[in-house]
Amino acid sequence: MSKVRKVIWTNTAKDQLRTIYNYYKEKSLQGAINVKNDILSSTKNIHFIEQYQKDEIEPEYRRIIVRDYKILYIEENEIVYIARIFSTKRDSVKQI
Repeated sequence: MSKVRKVIWTNTAKDQLRTIYNYYKEKSLQGAINVKNDILSSTKNIHFIEQYQKDEIEPEYRRIIVRDYKILYIEENEIVYIARIFSTKRDSVKQI
């Protein structure tokens, strides 16, 4: 079991998180903050690479489900890269 040394967000994942935040911000600033914080804290809690399930659509990634969002990540040299975030309410194949 490899230990995680660092978690890095890709630009794609950062943009997707920003989009999610802005979507909720139109309805409720506090709601947007809560969703963003939940997503960020879940990625900080990755203690080892195999902690979460392999994604069934893209098995090269592991996934975390937070609220209604799937967070895909991959590991390289003990670094976790947060690759993408998308809603589980929509067809995930169309979002890839």
